[in-house]
Amino acid sequence: MTQLNSFSVPDFHLPFGNSKHPLAARANADATSWAVRHELVTDAVEQFAGIGFGHLAGRVSGEVPYETVALLAEWMAWSFVLDDQHDHLIRTGELEAWRPVVGAITEHLETGGTPEAPGTPDTQGARRARQTQGARAAQGAGARRNPLVSGFVDVCDRILAGMSEGTAARYRAHVPLMLHSLDQEAGNRGTVGRPSVDEYILMRRHSSQMLPMMDMVEAGLGIDLPQRIHDLPEFKALIASAVDVISWGNDVFSLPKEYSCGDNNNLVSLIASWEGCSLADGVRAVENRIQARIEDFLTGERLLFETLDARGETDGAIRADVARCVRSYEDWIIGADLWQRYECTRYSDERFAAGLESAYTRPDLVWVA
Repeated sequence: MTQLNSFSVPDFHLPFGNSKHPLAARANADATSWAVRHELVTDAVEQFAGIGFGHLAGRVSGEVPYETVALLAEWMAWSFVLDDQHDHLIRTGELEAWRPVVGAITEHLETGGTPEAPGTPDTQGARRARQTQGARAAQGAGARRNPLVSGFVDVCDRILAGMSEGTAARYRAHVPLMLHSLDQEAGNRGTVGRPSVDEYILMRRHSSQMLPMMDMVEAGLGIDLPQRIHDLPEFKALIASAVDVISWGNDVFSLPKEYSCGDNNNLVSLIASWEGCSLADGVRAVENRIQARIEDFLTGERLLFETLDARGETDGAIRADVARCVRSYEDWIIGADLWQRYECTRYSDERFAAGLESAYTRPDLVWVA
């Protein structure tokens, strides 16, 4: 593989229009304040706000009340912290500290409760925390009081309150899969753990963190499709094609960072590595795959409605909601691309591109009492 000396993101020729909620900038500011209030971020707040999660939320939410956009922006803010803090623990070899956090989040999803975590392991992170907070605080720090967990509980409860039973069930199923995919990403670091391209594609559908957010948007739009529609192979294929386009595009945007720090969790890097080609050729290969998946999406839309016809699904309300879902996926595809190109500083930040941790990452976050 050649070095990444010069790099530009190609135009993926996405054939969809997009409009942004007029209060997206406000949602970004409010979600940033929410993250600071929950102590998810305490330093480099301006850099954190530059991610532009409120702008992304505004591009994918459609015409909904401001509160719906703001809630999605808060979830997105939380998910970026989650991703970066998990990356920090991978870098420092402290992944055991992650188990109580995941356990508390999963427990809350299943029961609504957030039990105390077991005693914190005696890792380098724990030792740093004891030096700054005292031995008692570090040893007694429960996941319930951890900002990642308390932030999740706050936003999750409000998300579920606005969901139908069916949508809530899908959301509850998607979040643990998302968390598990982070562990898979950790296992993929280094030459030994390098996944195949096909293995990575399946994992990426969850590590993209898209599916819980799609559930949120569906609920915000008032869409409540019966599970039998979600279970249709054609419906599942349509979602998969949309998530693939978004995820693979993001891999191109984030390539400088992931290549710089030797992270295998990137489709461009994997193709270049397995096929023995240059990164430039890898980018072109991903671009071609994205165009093919766009065609899959467009074909999938037609096949989905043909399937509804064949199954006798003539209910006008259901068919209208299917059409609104399809339109929402189009918003996600084009909205994510526009956000990364024009409204997000994350992928152009010199620190990020050099493969370094974000300046707002908190080394002590898991250990806060």
